[in-house]
Amino acid sequence: MSTANLSIRIDSELKKEVENCLEEMGMTMSTAINIYLKQIAKQRAIPFRITANPKINQETIDAIAEGARIAHDKSVPGFKDMTSLIEALNS
Repeated sequence: MSTANLSIRIDSELKKEVENCLEEMGMTMSTAINIYLKQIAKQRAIPFRITANPKINQETIDAIAEGARIAHDKSVPGFKDMTSLIEALNS
């Protein structure tokens, strides 16, 4: 198999972050990009979903509404720190 060079421009901080992450996985940037490109060739698509703006589903809308209700409900106890929360849970 012959090889070819690929030159891309990316944000330097992103590059460092990704290199550190890949190092933890025992992988080089070149290996990771090769895996990505092989998956595109195999699947004939980008191997993950790309969206412009994620749509909020009903479960998320309900959770936000419940959080707002709880935040304004005077009968729901609030805690200023973890110690008082743990004490309440253990009582």
